[in-house]
Amino acid sequence: MPYSGHDIFIKPEPDRLILSPFEWTIAKRYMLPGRGEAFIAMVAGISLVAVMLGVAALVIVMSVMNGFRAELMDKIVGLNGHAIVQGYGGRIANWQDVLEDVENTPGVTRASPLIEQPLLATYEGRVEAVLVRGNTQKDIDRLKPKVISGNLTALTPGSQRVAVGSQLAQSLGATVGDTLTVINPAGRTTPFGTVPRQIGYQIGAIFEIGIYQYDDAFVVMPMSDAQTLLLTGDQIGMIEVTTTNPDTVDETMAPIRGKLQGRAVVSTWKTINASLFEALAVERVAMFVVLSIIVLVAVFNILSSLIMLVRAKTRDIAIMRTMGATRKSILKIFVTAGFLIGALGTMAGLGLGFFALFFRQSVVNFFQAVTGQNLWDPSIRFLTELPARTDPSEVVVIIIMALVLSFLATLYPAFKAASTDPVQVLRYE
Repeated sequence: MPYSGHDIFIKPEPDRLILSPFEWTIAKRYMLPGRGEAFIAMVAGISLVAVMLGVAALVIVMSVMNGFRAELMDKIVGLNGHAIVQGYGGRIANWQDVLEDVENTPGVTRASPLIEQPLLATYEGRVEAVLVRGNTQKDIDRLKPKVISGNLTALTPGSQRVAVGSQLAQSLGATVGDTLTVINPAGRTTPFGTVPRQIGYQIGAIFEIGIYQYDDAFVVMPMSDAQTLLLTGDQIGMIEVTTTNPDTVDETMAPIRGKLQGRAVVSTWKTINASLFEALAVERVAMFVVLSIIVLVAVFNILSSLIMLVRAKTRDIAIMRTMGATRKSILKIFVTAGFLIGALGTMAGLGLGFFALFFRQSVVNFFQAVTGQNLWDPSIRFLTELPARTDPSEVVVIIIMALVLSFLATLYPAFKAASTDPVQVLRYE
């Protein structure tokens, strides 16, 4: 048949990975199917939304899990230090020498003596179990950012003033200026038996650490007042240690553990809260695996929409082949169309995830108001607010996982389209 100037041929493109203008134009056209292909467009849209929701769920949950662990660790370590040196029987004699040894240990940034003892407190007939904590003046001053009522400057040795946690003050119905009575069952021995020691302390300040168990139990006072209450003389209960790196605290405390063997026990935050942080680590991995299934389901939607698109465009594919389009061009067209759905869904999911994280507490408060349920009970969740801390490396892993799964989902329909035989398709056209 003679050549006509109106005949159109597709010039074969050189072998390359980058899309040619022809391939990109067809790929964009197939991403937005026509009116007669509304069902395919709907499935593609569902695929995009599914990828978006899966990625958003992963970003939100992993950020909340990381935030929960980080906040919990910061608050626990911020109050208790990275390690505790505790004497046998709860008492350390000659503690000044021990304190000096600890302070001179490489990697130790701070060491503070303290006393901690579970007792009872009563106010106007209400009785609560409390944890009396005797601190140095410097350690008491560290609580200033946490004070929500009153003033810590009133807590001086011999002032008979204390600071209490916000939840404890609420449970007792007490406020700043009220006097609560602390009861020490191990009182003085009299001819009539042991009489519990009861001392009244005026509440000078109310603080909120952010961990329910601490805010519901702690009564902080100067260390000399705690020694008087507990009848310990000049002895203390433990030494709180802070190191340069909490992750290497075991290596930092190893020399101290050797020196004090037989005299005191050295415990780190890892051993004290081991079960809690191990449970968080297991839950974090489990949540990642479970939520990844959402993304996997979404890419199956991409697979199904592309298969339907290939079946609907079989005649078009055959025509393009007869006009000079290579198998590789057809392959790249359908891979691009499917991959872009996954990529757009991933980017939208990141945006939705970060948006939800920014307004996370407002969202929790909204659902609490709607349902009438306390969805974030601090007595169960440890923390008073929903935390979040996004790890950039985890976000990168989520993005790569979503994109790789989206790419893999396009391969089968793309190869199917590339293997179309134009002779068989156009035989009866």
